[in-house]
Amino acid sequence: MGTLTTIHHFCFFLPVLFIFFPKISVSVDTLSGTQFITQNQTIVSQGDVFELGFFNLDNPGEWYVGIWYKNIPDRTYVWVANRDNPVSNSSGVFKVEDRNLVLLDEGNNLVWSSNITKGDADKYNPVAQLLDSGNLVLREANSNGETDYYLWRSFDYPTDTLLPDMKLGWDLNTGFNRFLTSWKTRNDPSSGDFTFKLDYKGFPEIFLRNKQDIEYRSGPWNGLRFSGVPEMKPLDYMNFSFVNNQDEVYYSFYITNNNLFSRLIVTPTGTLERLTWIPDTKQWNPFWYAPKDQCDEYSECGPYGICDTNASPVCKCPKGFTPKNEQAWDLRDGSNGCARKNDLDCGKDKFLHLVNMKLPESTNTVVYRSVNFKDCQALCARNCSCTAFSNWDIRNGGIGCVIWIGDLIDLRQYTSDGGGQDLFIRLAASDLGTLRNSHSLIFLFLI
Repeated sequence: MGTLTTIHHFCFFLPVLFIFFPKISVSVDTLSGTQFITQNQTIVSQGDVFELGFFNLDNPGEWYVGIWYKNIPDRTYVWVANRDNPVSNSSGVFKVEDRNLVLLDEGNNLVWSSNITKGDADKYNPVAQLLDSGNLVLREANSNGETDYYLWRSFDYPTDTLLPDMKLGWDLNTGFNRFLTSWKTRNDPSSGDFTFKLDYKGFPEIFLRNKQDIEYRSGPWNGLRFSGVPEMKPLDYMNFSFVNNQDEVYYSFYITNNNLFSRLIVTPTGTLERLTWIPDTKQWNPFWYAPKDQCDEYSECGPYGICDTNASPVCKCPKGFTPKNEQAWDLRDGSNGCARKNDLDCGKDKFLHLVNMKLPESTNTVVYRSVNFKDCQALCARNCSCTAFSNWDIRNGGIGCVIWIGDLIDLRQYTSDGGGQDLFIRLAASDLGTLRNSHSLIFLFLI
């Protein structure tokens, strides 16, 4: 891999430039405790996939340490260390010090740190290494790549980008949460207003928020995909994964083709985008994005309202319900949602079967993973606060049970080939007469 060398010129790409330390030979993807990088120097992952170094954008007085793709012409940043605390000039130093990764300014003041507590690292002799995955790790020098000896990794502290093999979600044992936060603007990597965070309570799903306001949600994971992302179908070269156990809850994706680059980002304007690099055109191609239509907007049709882009207007009420605000509804404002035509009577209620549904917001749900359909229906029927139920997993004909407590929010219906799953909504028995001649896709189940 060679020794650290000096390059004395600039080109379109930021060149790889290293301090030379006599009698010290290291691979170009690694920084030992005796090495550092400054403005015009970088380290590069072993397979020439990613590069780490200093950069600045529109403001020459704001310098950052970040990671970008090495061989993609239009530099694409995937991680920024000091996004909210730039170095004011080009004299910063990035290095391993006191068993931590640190960024110091020209006055030797600490600007950013991996912030590992001393007790955790005392027994190690750490080095920093940039992996071909884009993960910057601080590891024991003699660990031979064993992840058990990783003291810190950048994958645990995402900025606006989710790369393959990164986890988006929670370590339940430590309460640690990994989530995405947008850049403030296209040329300002500081933390923006938009976040993409997994909520593990109830039936876990991921929310896109503008500050505290929900803009979009994925729908819960149904065993194959998020119920609100019908485009999320298995591909030969890309696999999606959702892990939900007593130790952790997270979403991740994996690429099986080493020549393919794909990333999921939250943009400064509040959209989610999955992008794939097309070598022939030398462009990032939009593979998927959200919100993409009116029905992706959170609670577009209010409580119990169903959003359907194939209907006009897009908001409709389920059988047994009526618009809560008729005048607003007629003016194509469905935000007030729908109200029941008749009150429920717990011992006599029935269930309305809706198909191809994005399941309602699922924070206030109760999950029974091993309960069958018949028992799930009985559980919901006996609980007078239960307003709907569905399968926890749609594979193998449907397994497990989820019951909703309270109003059903952000319902959406897809076409027959567009994803979604079955949902059973509690209905007043007095609405039976109005349902007997309803659409063939709607059924009733007596309690």
